[in-house]
Amino acid sequence: MLVDSHCHLNFPEFTENILAVRQLMHQSEVGHALCVSVTLDKFPEVLALAEQYDNFYASVGVHPDYEDIEEPSIETLVALADHPKIVAIGETGLDYFRLTGDLEWQRMRFRTHIRAAINVGKPLIIHTRSAAEDTLRIMKEEGAYQVGGVMHCFTETLDVALAAIDMGFYISFSGIVTFKNALQLKEVAQAIPLEKMLVETDSPYLAPAPFRGKTNQPAYVKYVAQEIANLRGISLNEVMQATTKNFFTLFKHAKV
Repeated sequence: MLVDSHCHLNFPEFTENILAVRQLMHQSEVGHALCVSVTLDKFPEVLALAEQYDNFYASVGVHPDYEDIEEPSIETLVALADHPKIVAIGETGLDYFRLTGDLEWQRMRFRTHIRAAINVGKPLIIHTRSAAEDTLRIMKEEGAYQVGGVMHCFTETLDVALAAIDMGFYISFSGIVTFKNALQLKEVAQAIPLEKMLVETDSPYLAPAPFRGKTNQPAYVKYVAQEIANLRGISLNEVMQATTKNFFTLFKHAKV
């Protein structure tokens, strides 16, 4: 069995076909999925999916890409996280790729999420793009190691991965690892300990080969796991067992 550790099934691409998505998950041996929040106004949709389906879980958080929206407070995140199907805080982090200028508001939002996660004792889902140095620095300054979490859709260097692992974080690979030109990421997938690895789709984005350019969905996480197995010279079953165990070890509030 596999777990899609990061997807956005409340997005419009899935509103009319969630049952078909779930059926293909079952056929592809994907037993569970974590539906990740990106804004507070859409959080009820994310939670509703987790409440409706036993094998779906949810997070609460505000993505760093969103400007001029309802800003989360520690108190708000803590209150919303007080639910048995909320297993994580995020996604949160830093993104200097899409946004420019004074991004101190983004760094403060990140700190707010870390403080909320520590308050509720739930792990973090961290997004970092073109901002690895500041991301790791803030994680250290705020004591993110107290709750751990996952570096989702990882695209950074091996050094960044190992620094995050040293703070108790897992590294999650998406369909990007199947892309031919993702040579640095393939090296990371070969090098880090299997017991610190997760797999994800980030659906509806980043569909793996051979579906690149199409709408991604949780069933396709099997292609990510197969690529990792190929890179490491081990069986798909080994990757499935390890990453599923890792998911439930990290997200201890998720019930099998």
